[in-house]
Amino acid sequence: MNVSLSSWFVILLALLAANLPFFNERLFALIPLKSGGQATVKPVWVRLLELFALYALVGAVAYVLEANIGNTFTQRWEFYAVTGCMFLVLAYPGYVLRYLKKHR
Repeated sequence: MNVSLSSWFVILLALLAANLPFFNERLFALIPLKSGGQATVKPVWVRLLELFALYALVGAVAYVLEANIGNTFTQRWEFYAVTGCMFLVLAYPGYVLRYLKKHR
């Protein structure tokens, strides 16, 4: 996989992963959350934990792709602060549709 294709793959994966917690009521879109036998609405803190876990997963995939291309670069806290903020920006459409848009 070349550098350009890898970059676009990571961006698309980040966009999908950032919005995944907001578009379903299951944990990681796989595990149904039940309380007393009934399906429940996923709380905000679970969505945030899911968002953090998916950020780490996308980062791991990006690291593996970078290692496949060549040498990996060491990153400091600034890199993670910027990519974390970018991940939150990518999650904005899902957040708007879940919490800000009026449902009729």
